[in-house]
Amino acid sequence: MFTEFSVQAITQNLKDAGCDSEMITEFFDKSGKKDEQLKMLAVQRTRLLDRVHKEEKRINCLDYLVYQMTK
Repeated sequence: MFTEFSVQAITQNLKDAGCDSEMITEFFDKSGKKDEQLKMLAVQRTRLLDRVHKEEKRINCLDYLVYQMTK
């Protein structure tokens, strides 16, 4: 289903998105099961977004401390 080029490109994209080798293997094992692959990508996206929100809260805490110290 995938050409050698697309396998390499997809693999690199998944790595860049923070997917580990186990998830990448599982993704390709589900070739032909587009709905399952899309669900896996959605789960990874949610994980990444949760991390972003967690870090954003930490930044807000620092900003608040800086604000309190400079007023």
